[in-house]
Amino acid sequence: MARFELKLPKMGESVAEATITNWLKEVGDKIEADEAVLEIATDKVDSEVPSEVSGILVEQLFGKDDLVQVGQTIAIIETEGDAPAAKAEEAAAPAEVAALEATIETAKEAVAAPQDFSGSDKFFSPLVKNIAKEEGISVAELESIAGSGKDGRVTKEDILKHIENRKSGVVETPKAVVQAPKAAEPVAQAAPVQKSQQAVPVSVNGGDEIIEMDRMRKLISGYMTASVQTSAHVQSFIEVDVTNIVKWREKVKTAFEKREGEKLTFTPIMMEAVAKALKDFPGMNISVDGDYIIKKKNINLGMAAALPNGNLIVPVIKNADQLNLVGMAKAVNDLGNRAKAGKLKPDDTQGGTYTVTNVGTFGSVFGTPIINQPQVGILALGAIRKVPAVIETPEGDFIGIRQKMFLSHSYDHRVVDGALGGSFVKRVAEYLEAFDIDRDF
Repeated sequence: MARFELKLPKMGESVAEATITNWLKEVGDKIEADEAVLEIATDKVDSEVPSEVSGILVEQLFGKDDLVQVGQTIAIIETEGDAPAAKAEEAAAPAEVAALEATIETAKEAVAAPQDFSGSDKFFSPLVKNIAKEEGISVAELESIAGSGKDGRVTKEDILKHIENRKSGVVETPKAVVQAPKAAEPVAQAAPVQKSQQAVPVSVNGGDEIIEMDRMRKLISGYMTASVQTSAHVQSFIEVDVTNIVKWREKVKTAFEKREGEKLTFTPIMMEAVAKALKDFPGMNISVDGDYIIKKKNINLGMAAALPNGNLIVPVIKNADQLNLVGMAKAVNDLGNRAKAGKLKPDDTQGGTYTVTNVGTFGSVFGTPIINQPQVGILALGAIRKVPAVIETPEGDFIGIRQKMFLSHSYDHRVVDGALGGSFVKRVAEYLEAFDIDRDF
């Protein structure tokens, strides 16, 4: 018998860790090669981890909701015969084998550790909680530790360093642990942050249904709230005459689908115009990092997509300015279809530099979308409607029926002023209104 180490696979250049959301196999279960063993989630995408071998699951090194780094061993599978992993283990130096066994034991202890920090709003791994319990660290003190992990999470190294510094007297016990508000002072003055984070009480009667948010909805909630608190949102609106685009699409959509095997929607046409405008106004293709502005070399367009369960995801069209209309249509359809089927990869949602959302899909005339951090702008496409409009001709002005829509541009006023934000959305409108009705696809 050989022991195979199932590791968290690499999921893309920008993805370094994932959270275990569910074990599909339990210890003792038989596993076939390529069969899914567990489900994981990154910031945006859920996926499964399959086994590379057939065998019996003998150890789970992490539990549900644990954060795991790419390349870490998450399970041990016992296989028949000499698997490559077993040979590598036999060839390993004694010190490496001992280190591996110590890692496994530590992980097992961490998974089994009781959850004594449920009162905290922050996420702490079982290993960190276990160390904190053994060292007598309170919830308040644990929350005060500056984390070096993703989103400020406290790692094993962070808490061990804190313990070492505390024993040597370098770090003082957090004030929140040793100081209480004075009797004469209102609690609001002693802890204004806690008060500001308190939710407004909600009245619930016997006929109401209480439903907990799923993991993705909690993430979206956090992202949207953080974006509003981070960026100074301001909006510009412009009405666009897209009559030529509507006529052209109606004329060529059947031939387009027959030749390319893809449906032609309005989205790739709009994306093409946005990509052109971003090349004209690179000041919109930036991100903000503290006091620094990062000018992005590539134009990667995010396209907000609604999932069947009502949640939202933003897959990204990489190097959108380098695609022709056919390439853009294929990219839009591919990402949209895979988003609906839950087949997006982590890299599909990374690296966006500007986002477009089609609120017109649901009949909205215009909207005020929230910026997708750390970007500085997002464009909402309103519904296309037939409206009476003034038509200017050499013979005079006339009233006619035109196909029009609103573009709603939200941008970050910290770094984008009205001149740039307004000029950019105006340029998008100019590209759309100048659309050549005789162009080929």
